[in-house]
Amino acid sequence: MPKKIYVTGMGIISSMGSTVDETLHALKNRYSGMNPVRRFDTALKNIPVCEVRHSNEELRSRLPFLHTGKIYSRTSLLGLIAAHQAVQSHSTAAGSASRMGLVSATTVGGMDYNEAHWKDISGGQVSKNVVELLDCADSTQQIATSLGISDYVTTVSTACSSSANAIIAGARMILNGLVDKILVGGTDSLTRFTLNGFNSLEILSPTGCKPFDAARNGVTLGEGAAYLLLESSETADPDTVLCELKGYANTSEAYHQTASSPDGDGAILSIRQALSSAGLNPGDIDYINAHGTGTLINDLSEGRAIETVFGNAISPVSSTKAYTGHTLAAAGAIEAVISILAIRHGLLFPNIGFEKQIPELSFVPNTSLRKSEIRNVLSNSFGFGGSNASLIFSKTEVAI
Repeated sequence: MPKKIYVTGMGIISSMGSTVDETLHALKNRYSGMNPVRRFDTALKNIPVCEVRHSNEELRSRLPFLHTGKIYSRTSLLGLIAAHQAVQSHSTAAGSASRMGLVSATTVGGMDYNEAHWKDISGGQVSKNVVELLDCADSTQQIATSLGISDYVTTVSTACSSSANAIIAGARMILNGLVDKILVGGTDSLTRFTLNGFNSLEILSPTGCKPFDAARNGVTLGEGAAYLLLESSETADPDTVLCELKGYANTSEAYHQTASSPDGDGAILSIRQALSSAGLNPGDIDYINAHGTGTLINDLSEGRAIETVFGNAISPVSSTKAYTGHTLAAAGAIEAVISILAIRHGLLFPNIGFEKQIPELSFVPNTSLRKSEIRNVLSNSFGFGGSNASLIFSKTEVAI
């Protein structure tokens, strides 16, 4: 019997809440974490974002095992909280005899700390250890060290598909016998650089993102972290199984540095290959958690891809980015947790903010919280540079 990949633990922190339970409560109650920027000064103070509501000091207080004199970036703090949740939700400690790995994703690394202290850094008033926080691998190493993971540790950075690709990489490592279980996911904090960068592309929404709406006017940035614990069916304890990671695919269309191809060519390929790897047909998908950033180009491109793959029988679709904002490297893992919650609780989550159908598309997103039997969820993550990833999570009878 071929190996299967099971999800046996998960953790999350975002503007919706600091735990899995708080996240589910927010989704049920249509709670969005969208607010003006509060954590740092910016000329874009009226642009809505989805910040985690806790200060760095408050985040750190949740991690009593951290070294007192050591500096941690906000990206690391968010990642540490979500990663420890994922492991603690599982009955087996990370440092047990089994071989355990970590694949963690980020795009901004420790940029938040370097931005806050750049004058001191450029003036030579701080040590090189502070500069090293900027490295994308820093947050990965902090997580690995705190959990005693040393068998395999690496970092993925493929823009907005980063943590979805981290999940795929981890699954492939298990299937190839390199590790017995692996912690996979991503973390990103909101920074001036990302806010100004997306503003320079003229794709920030001045009012808040409205995915798949005819009047959508841009993306809302967010921050957060999420991690899944993956295990092989050969080693997983049936009592800890949440669902199966049944299929996945990543493609690279390289259409444009930031824009999706108009007809969704890369997305089509990613979705079809994920279905093929899962041994499923489009009609087997009960819910599509779309990438759905709320930009003019992305939502139309992804919508066309969904129409191409699913034809006249499109499964219920919603984007949850109006809840969390676009959390960049963390988005794929955050939406993986949301997909698993949909399966576990039999819920279709609403696409909040939607008012009017995109005229070029034949479907409208799901706009209400609905009970439904959900066996298979497709979760899309499409990044800059045409880096596309699709994941399929499935209900399993092994799950409690």
